[in-house]
Amino acid sequence: MSSKTRMYSSSSPSRRSFLTSVATLGAVSTLAPGFLKAQAANGLVNVAYCGIGNRGEQVIKSMQATGLANVVALCDTDMGAPHTKEVLGLFPGAARFQDFRRMFDKMGRRIDAVVVSTPDFSHFPIAMLAMSQGKHVYCEKPMGQSFRQIELMMQAEHKYKVAAQMGNQGHSDANYHQFKAWVDAGIIRNVTRITAFMNNSRRWHGMKVSGRLPKQAVPPSLDWESWLATAAEHDYNVGYVNGEWRSWFDFGNGALGDWGAHIFDTAHEFLELGLPNEVVPVVIDGHSPYIFPQASTLAFRFPARGSRPPVELTWYDGQRNLPPLPPEFAAPVADPNIPPPSRGSADAKVLPPGKVIYADGLTFQGGTHGSTLKIIPESKALDLAGKLPMVPSSTSNHFENFLLACQGEERCRSSFAVAGPLCQVMALGVIAQRLNTTLAFDSTTRKIANHKVANELLAGAPPRKGWEQYYKL
Repeated sequence: MSSKTRMYSSSSPSRRSFLTSVATLGAVSTLAPGFLKAQAANGLVNVAYCGIGNRGEQVIKSMQATGLANVVALCDTDMGAPHTKEVLGLFPGAARFQDFRRMFDKMGRRIDAVVVSTPDFSHFPIAMLAMSQGKHVYCEKPMGQSFRQIELMMQAEHKYKVAAQMGNQGHSDANYHQFKAWVDAGIIRNVTRITAFMNNSRRWHGMKVSGRLPKQAVPPSLDWESWLATAAEHDYNVGYVNGEWRSWFDFGNGALGDWGAHIFDTAHEFLELGLPNEVVPVVIDGHSPYIFPQASTLAFRFPARGSRPPVELTWYDGQRNLPPLPPEFAAPVADPNIPPPSRGSADAKVLPPGKVIYADGLTFQGGTHGSTLKIIPESKALDLAGKLPMVPSSTSNHFENFLLACQGEERCRSSFAVAGPLCQVMALGVIAQRLNTTLAFDSTTRKIANHKVANELLAGAPPRKGWEQYYKL
C-alpha cells in the first residue's frame, strides 16, 4: 500500500460484518489439521501492530530488529499524536487505522500476526479477535484485565491453534534457561518461601482521588470510543491516557501486574505453582477503591503439588515498604536490558526489583527480567561451583521466538498456556488490593469462596454495549 494510506476511525463495523469475518476466517483454523503457520510469500511474517507509541514503539523496534517481520498495518487510537510519530515515519507505507476492528475488516487476509502493546484493559478484545481469525498474537503483559479474560484467552489459543506469546521478555533470556536447568538438576528443590519486591516510585504514589476524574474535551487525534474498548464507560480525562491508566483499577494492574511477570515468572512456571488457595493483604497503605495503594504486601499461599511442599510467595511494593532480606543478600545489580520507566523513578538508592527464593538447604538471590540467580552466601556458591549443571544458551530472544513460532520452527516460551495462570495469580492479587480483604480461592471451582463481591470481580467489569461479542469468540 502506498504512503497515502487511508485511516479508518470512530465508526465501528457492523455486527454482521464482524460475525461474517469471524465465521469465514475462524473456520480456517478449525479446519486446519495442526498448528497454523504464517504463510508470507517473502518468508517474513506479515505483522500488524496495535499500539505504536510509548511501550509499543519499543516493542516494534525489537520485533523488526529480528529481520523476520514485515509491517503491513499500524493501529493506534491516538494516531498522529506526538508519541506515534516516530513509528509512523519509520513505516510510511504501512496501512494506518485507529480502530482495530476496521483493520481486521479491511486487511484481515493480509495479516499473519498481531502485536498488542495497548493498555492492559484493551489487550483482550484485540487478541481474541485476532486468534478467532487464525492470527498469531504477541501480547504485552499482563495478558488481560480480569481472571475471566485471561481464561478465555488461554482457551482461544488452544481452540484456534495459534502461536500466542506474552511479552515478559526475560522468559527467553538467561534466567529462564538457568532456572529450568537448576530445577531439573535438583539445585533448586523443595522451595517453601519466595520474597518478591518492586519498590520504585509509581505514577499513583502521592495521588489522592475521591472518584473518577472530571470530563475534559477529547483531543482531535484520539478515538476515545475505541480507546475504551470493552471497559466501562468513562468520560475522557488526560489522567487516564499515555501510561496514566496504570494507576486505576478500571484500566491497569498496578505494580504487581506490571512487574510480577518479570520477577517471579520462572519460579511460577518451573516450580509449577499454579493458582493459590489464599491471598492475604498483609499491608495495604493508602487503600482506595479507585487507584492502587501507595504500598502493599500480599501473601500468596500455594498448596503442595505432588511431592513439592506448599509455597508462600510474598509480594512487596511501595517506596518505603521494603522486604526483609537475608543478611547475606548481596548488592543487587539492575538488569541493563530493563526499559526505563516512562514516569516515576528508578532511583538507584531504592532496592532494584528482585526476589529471594528459600529452598532446601540453599537460598537464591535474583533480579528481574533475564538476570540470573546467585546462591547466597558466597561460601555456599563456591562449594557448589563445580556441581552446577551446564546452562544452555537461548536459541532466540523473545521476539525471535514468537516469530519463529509463527513459522512453526519453535514453540512460544511464554505461551498463553504458560503465562495465563501466572497472570491469574496477579489478577487475584489485584482483587485483594482493591477490596483490602483476604481471598479464599478454590482452584477446582475456580471461584472465591469467602467473598461475594471478590468472586464477582473475577469476571471483571461487564463489557460496554456493542463489545459483548469478544467474550463469545
